[in-house]
Amino acid sequence: MAPSFSKFTSRTDVKIGLAASAAIGAWIIRNSLQASKNTNIKRATRLSPEEQIQYMIKEKNKKSPRAQIDAKFFAELKKLWKIMFPGLWSKESGLMVLIAFSLISRSMCDLWLIQHTTLIEGSIITMDLPEFKKLLTQFFIAMPMISLVNNVLKWSIGEVKLRIRTNLTLHLYQNYLKGFTYYQVTNLDNRISNADQVLTTDIDKFCETVIDLYSNISKPILDISIYLYRLTTNLGPSTPGIMVAYLLVSGVFLTFLRKPTAKMTVQEQKLEGEFRYVNARLITNSEEIAFYQGNHREQLTLLASFYKLTRHLRNFLNFRVAMGFIDNIVAKYVAITVGFYAVSRPFFAKNHNLLTTGTENDRFKHYYTYGRMMVKMAEGIGRLVLSGREMNKLAGLTARVTQLRTVLDEVYQGNYKRTMMDRNSQNGTAESDVPMLMAPGSGRIIYQDKIIRFDKVPLVTPNGDILIKELSFEVKSGMNVLVCGPNGCGKSSMFRMLGELWPIFGGTLTKPPKGKLFYVPQRPYMTLGTLRDQVIYPQTREEMVRRGRTDAQLNKFLELVQLSYLSAREGGWDAVEDWMDVLSGGEKQRIAMARLFYHEPQFAILDECTSAVSVDVEGQMYQYCREMGITLFTVSHRKSLWKHHDHYLQMDGRGAYVFEPIDNETQEFGS
Repeated sequence: MAPSFSKFTSRTDVKIGLAASAAIGAWIIRNSLQASKNTNIKRATRLSPEEQIQYMIKEKNKKSPRAQIDAKFFAELKKLWKIMFPGLWSKESGLMVLIAFSLISRSMCDLWLIQHTTLIEGSIITMDLPEFKKLLTQFFIAMPMISLVNNVLKWSIGEVKLRIRTNLTLHLYQNYLKGFTYYQVTNLDNRISNADQVLTTDIDKFCETVIDLYSNISKPILDISIYLYRLTTNLGPSTPGIMVAYLLVSGVFLTFLRKPTAKMTVQEQKLEGEFRYVNARLITNSEEIAFYQGNHREQLTLLASFYKLTRHLRNFLNFRVAMGFIDNIVAKYVAITVGFYAVSRPFFAKNHNLLTTGTENDRFKHYYTYGRMMVKMAEGIGRLVLSGREMNKLAGLTARVTQLRTVLDEVYQGNYKRTMMDRNSQNGTAESDVPMLMAPGSGRIIYQDKIIRFDKVPLVTPNGDILIKELSFEVKSGMNVLVCGPNGCGKSSMFRMLGELWPIFGGTLTKPPKGKLFYVPQRPYMTLGTLRDQVIYPQTREEMVRRGRTDAQLNKFLELVQLSYLSAREGGWDAVEDWMDVLSGGEKQRIAMARLFYHEPQFAILDECTSAVSVDVEGQMYQYCREMGITLFTVSHRKSLWKHHDHYLQMDGRGAYVFEPIDNETQEFGS
C-alpha cells in the first residue's frame, strides 16, 4: 500500500502544483492586461515626458557604429588587442598563459574528480570499507590543491582585467588629452556624443567581456578536447561525433538568432551616455535653472531621456529572455538529450569489447564514468554555443571603443566631421551668390615671437557661418588692443583661432607659440587642489620649483590683486577647498589675474575678465601688465579701460571691422 499511496500522493502533488501555477499565471496575465488598459487610459488623457519633450544630445549624426561579427570586427579587435597586450613577453601575456594553465589544471581536476567519485561510490556499493577510507582520504588531501587551482584562476582573471583596462584607458586618455583633442572632439566633431561614457563604462565592460569570453571559450574547448579524446579512445568515434555535429548545427543556428545583440548593445551604451549627460547638465547649470524656476521643464527632459533608456532596456530584456529560452533548450536540454543518446549507443551494442567484458559492477562503473564525461562534454558544448552571445556583446563594445579611438586620431590630425546646415536656400539666395566654404585647416600658422598678424584670415565657425570674409591686422608686442562689437560678431571666434582651438579656414596667422599666449576668461576655471594650485595652474608645484618661483612671489601677486588675506587663512598655500564654491565671482577673476602675472606671457587675451572687479583694482592690474610687458587683447564694454589700450578692433557683426589707433578723440568718445 505504501508504494501505491506514495505514487498517488506524488501524482496529486503534481496536479496541485500545475493547478496553482496555472492560477498564478492567469492572475499575472489578468493584472498585466488591466495595467496595460490603465496605462492606455492615462496616455489618452496625458502625454508622457518623452512625448512632450524633443531634445538632441550634442549630435546630429544619427548613424551608430556598425556592430556585427565579421572581418571588420576581428580587424578592430586585433588593433585593440595590441594596445591591451603590448608584447608577447609582457606581464599581460604572461597572465593569459597563467589563465590557460589554470584552465588546463581545472579540467584535469574535473577529470580526476569524475574518476575518483566513481571509485568512492563504487566502494560504497560493494561495501569495501578499507577502500572507501583510502579513497576518501585521497579526496580530502586533494581538495586544497583543487581550491588553489580555482583561486589562482580567479586571481589571474581579475588581475589581467585590471591590467588591460589600465593599458587601454591610458592609451585613449593620452590621445584624448593630446593637444586640444578633448575640446575639439566635443565642439568641432559631432560623431561622438559622450566620450566620457566610452572612456569609463564602455572600456570597463569591453575589457571584462574580452577576458570572460577568453575564459568561457578556452575552458569548454579544452574540456571538449579532453573528453573527446577519452571517449573516442574507449567508446569509439561515433559517440562524441554526434555531439560535435550537434555543436556545429546549434552554433550556426543560435549565432544567426543573436545577430541583433551587437546593435542593441551599442544603442544601450549610447542611451546610458545620454542619460548621464542630461544629469550632468542639470548639475552644471543648476544656478541658471533655479533662477528661471525651470525644475519642471528639466524634470521632463530627464524623464524623457530616462524613458528612452528604459524602453530600450525593456526591449533588450525581452530579447534576451526570448533568446535565453531558446538557448536553454538548444544549448542545454537538447544537448544533454543528445548526449544521453550518444552515450547509450555503445551500451546497447552487444558486441562492444569494453562493455561486454567484466562483471555488471564494472559495466556500471564504465557507464557512470563515461556518462559523466559525456554530460561534461555536453555542458562544454552548451557553454561554447552560449559564448556566441558574449561574442555579439563584444562586437558592440568593440565598435564603440574603436569609434572613439578613430575619432580621436582623426581629430588630432585635423580631420573633422560635422553636420552643417544648408544655407544656400535661405532668403531665396542663389547657390552661386554664396561664397564657397573653405576647408578646415587650409590656412597656415607661423610661429614668431612678439607679434600677432592676421593676413586675410576668414572667421568661420565650425557650423560654416562666415563672420568675416578676410581679417587682416597686425599687433606687435607692447600694443594693447581693445576688441569690441556686438555678440556673435566674431570676437570669440578670433580668440579661438589664436588659441588654435578652431582650425584656420584660409590665409596666414602669425602668432607666438602656445606657451606665450595666455587666456583669461570671464568665468575662470578653478582646479581641484590647493590655493597654490589655483595661482600656478596648469603647472604643478614641482614645475614651479624648477622654474625658481617661491611662495613669497605668489604672495606678491595676491597683494597686487588684493587677495593677500587668502594665504593668511588656515592652511595657507596648502589649504584644499572646493574653490569654485568657496571664492566669490570677483575673487575668482582676481585669482585669474594673479595666474596671469605668474606666467608672464608675451600676449594675454582678457575676455570680460574684470567685470566683477572694482575699477580701482582693475586699473592697478592693467598698469602692472604694462610694467611687465604683457601685451593685452581685451574684450570689455567698460569705458574706463580705453585709457589702458593703444588700438581698438571694432567688429559690426555684419562682416565689417575697423582696426585703428586710439587717439584723444577716440578715447573721449569711448569714455
